[in-house]
Amino acid sequence: MVSEHSPPPPKVCEVVKDEKEWAGDKEEEEYQGPPREAKWWYSAFHTVTAMVGAGVLSLPNAMAYLGWGPGTFVLVLSWCITLFTIWQMIELHEIVPGGTRFDRYYQLGQHAFGRKLGPWVVLPQQLIVQVGCDIVYMVTGGKCLKKFMEIACTECTRLKQSYWICIFGSIHLFLSQLPNFNSVAGVSLAAAIMSLSYSTISWVACLSKGQVDNVSYGYKQTTPADNMFRVFNALGQISFAFAGHAVVLEIQATIPSTPGKPSKVPMWKGARMAYFITAICYFPVAMIGYWAFGQDVEDNLLLALKRPEWLIAAANMMVVIHVIGSYQVYAMPVFDMIENIFVKRLKFQRGFPLRLVTRTTYVGLTLFFGVTFPFFGDLLGFFGGFGFAPTSYFLPCIMWLAIKKPSKFSRSWFINWGCIVVGMFIMFASTIGGLRNIIIDSSTYSFYS
Repeated sequence: MVSEHSPPPPKVCEVVKDEKEWAGDKEEEEYQGPPREAKWWYSAFHTVTAMVGAGVLSLPNAMAYLGWGPGTFVLVLSWCITLFTIWQMIELHEIVPGGTRFDRYYQLGQHAFGRKLGPWVVLPQQLIVQVGCDIVYMVTGGKCLKKFMEIACTECTRLKQSYWICIFGSIHLFLSQLPNFNSVAGVSLAAAIMSLSYSTISWVACLSKGQVDNVSYGYKQTTPADNMFRVFNALGQISFAFAGHAVVLEIQATIPSTPGKPSKVPMWKGARMAYFITAICYFPVAMIGYWAFGQDVEDNLLLALKRPEWLIAAANMMVVIHVIGSYQVYAMPVFDMIENIFVKRLKFQRGFPLRLVTRTTYVGLTLFFGVTFPFFGDLLGFFGGFGFAPTSYFLPCIMWLAIKKPSKFSRSWFINWGCIVVGMFIMFASTIGGLRNIIIDSSTYSFYS
């Protein structure tokens, strides 16, 4: 029996029809992606890997521009808003009765905004997040690999940073050939463990080191205009730290679902665990890192720590392992989309040859941009505002309002509109701040150094 609140059948038909069109010809309609065999803990460590990434190391730097009160408030508010929006996406995954599952962000966008408009609303934002993350992780992996070798081998020949980014990128030429999400589960688990480990090492090392001489918690002495743009960029750095929403539906798609136990039950359990781990990573690093270095903290906390050398070297290698997994988690949906387009439009056959060409090209492009624009903090702010704020802060709320249609001025209506207003402010402010800082910093940077 269909209740009066069920979505109208034509809408469902449109989504299913478009999904078949996206997949391509008749033969491709049978392609269902990776098997749905994941458990709740898969969702936990995939989400941790996607979220607790390079952004955690820049949180003390964001605090330096925002200050104790505003910085703490924005960090707590972001944690609460994004936990709420990830719950919304989990709930909307199977909002249509009858077994239809929105395994891709764009498919949910089609249901909310229509078959033609939906992909244009969702896909650009999602791709900015996924590709942006992969570019930043190229930079992070290369920098931390360079730092590890400088500490571990003081007698070795010093290589340019660009070379280390290329070495890190070459790892993904091999890992990118793994076929799907399930095949990178081991890499993702190792990455999640590493993220918790190096975050703990970072704040424990700061506690052990204590405060630097003449530590200051005042705002950095810059011009009012520059300070404003740096504050905007700091908002983007924080929003970058909450980036798991771009792949949450793809993660949930790997979990089996039955009428008695829908996928949202284990997925939400895993998401709660992931957010608990996120909290014990983010808040100590942000607070203690800022406490130790004050306004002079660097945009990558590990690069500021010098002692004990063996521990800092280990932490940098942990970051390298983590961003290897994070890169793959964000790249897998992009690989799937690119290959679907090749199969549909150019009639390619799925398999290793197609993966070799498309995925190697993608890795090469992200490597090129990472080597060319290695402005770690500025990239975090720019991508955090331009792509992460919409996908994590307010796009799920807009889709919730469009699909669920809560009563005007109800609690749900107020909460969603509040998240939309906050998210849009962060988007515009941090995009402007990040872009401006990239332009300023690039003027004094020696490219490919």
